Amino acid sequence: MKYPQLLKKGDTIGICAPSTGAPGEVLSTRLDNAISNIKALGYNVIETASARSAIKCVSADSATRASEFMSLYENPDVAVIMPPWGGEFLMDMLPFLDFERIAYLPVKWVCGYSDVSTFTFTLTIKSDIATVHGSNLLNMGYARIHEADLRAFYVMSNLETEQKSWDKWSGYTSWDDFTQEIYRLNNPSSWKSLQDNTNVSFRGRMIGGCMDTLCKLLGTRFASVDAFLLKYKNDGIIWTLESCEMAAPDIYRTFWQMREVGWFKYCKGIIIGRPDGYNDKRDFTLLDALNQGLGSLDVPVIYDADIGHVPPLMQVINGSIGNVEFADGKATVWQSCIK
Repeated sequence: MKYPQLLKKGDTIGICAPSTGAPGEVLSTRLDNAISNIKALGYNVIETASARSAIKCVSADSATRASEFMSLYENPDVAVIMPPWGGEFLMDMLPFLDFERIAYLPVKWVCGYSDVSTFTFTLTIKSDIATVHGSNLLNMGYARIHEADLRAFYVMSNLETEQKSWDKWSGYTSWDDFTQEIYRLNNPSSWKSLQDNTNVSFRGRMIGGCMDTLCKLLGTRFASVDAFLLKYKNDGIIWTLESCEMAAPDIYRTFWQMREVGWFKYCKGIIIGRPDGYNDKRDFTLLDALNQGLGSLDVPVIYDADIGHVPPLMQVINGSIGNVEFADGKATVWQSCIK
C-alpha cells in the first residue's frame, strides 16, 4: 500500500469537483467559508476552474473534470485533494484518468464521501493508494469546523490514529445560515451488532465507501476488487459501507451483489453507517436487509455506525490496517498507515 506524505501545516489543499461543483450564492459562500476556516488552521488552498460549476449534475464534461483533477495531482505543492461534495456521475470521469501516470507520481491524499467515494475507492483498489472516505469541504463552511470534520486533518497528519464513536448524532442545523454550528447533535448514539454481541473486536485492511455509487462499479475495470483482496488476504479485510437514498430492498440487493461477486472474501468484519434518505419497504426493514445480505457471512457486522452521510462521521482511511473494538454500543477504531 502506498501512503501519502503526512499532512503538515503550510501544505496546500487543492479543490476540484470530480462530480458536481458548488454553484450559486449559497454554495459558493459556504465554500468560501470553508476555505477561510481551512486557511485559519494553517493550510494554503487553491481551486480549479470548475469547482463552482454545475450543469446537468456535473461540474464540467468528463475530460475536463479528469484534467482538473490531474492538474492538482501533478502539482508538487498540493498535498491533499478535497472536492466540495459529491454528486451523481463521478464514474463518467474514470475512463479519462491516466491511472498509469498516477501510479508513477508521488502519491497524495484524496478525501471525501458520497459520490467522491466512487473515486477514493477506485484509487485504492486499482492503484494501491491510501485514500480517505471522510469529510467533504462544504461540511467545513459554517461558523467553525466541527470536531468530526477536523478529524480528516488528524488522520492525514499521523501514521497511527484513534477515533472513538460519538455519544450523539443528528443532522444539519441550517443549509444557508453560516453563522451557526453545522450540526445539532441531540440523539443518543449507539452502534449495534447484528449478532447481538456486546463485545466484538476484529482487525484487517480497511476499504469501503458509499454503496449507492460503489455498486455501479461492479463488473467494470475500475473495481478490480479480486486482485486487491488476494494481495491483502493475509491481513484480512474490513468493509466500511454506508448509503444515501437507498431503501431497505436496495441495500439488500447491493449486499447480495457484493456477496455474489466475492467482494466479502477474506472479510474479518463489516461496519455499516447510519443510512441517509432511508425508508423501509412495507415490512422489509434495514435489519432484514442486513440479516439477509450479510448474516450468512459468519463475520462480525456492526451497524448504525458514525460513517457516511449522517453526521458526525468517522474518517476511514482506505488501505490502512484497522483495529476495531466494539462494546456496549460504543466503538474505538485504530488505523495504521505504517508501511
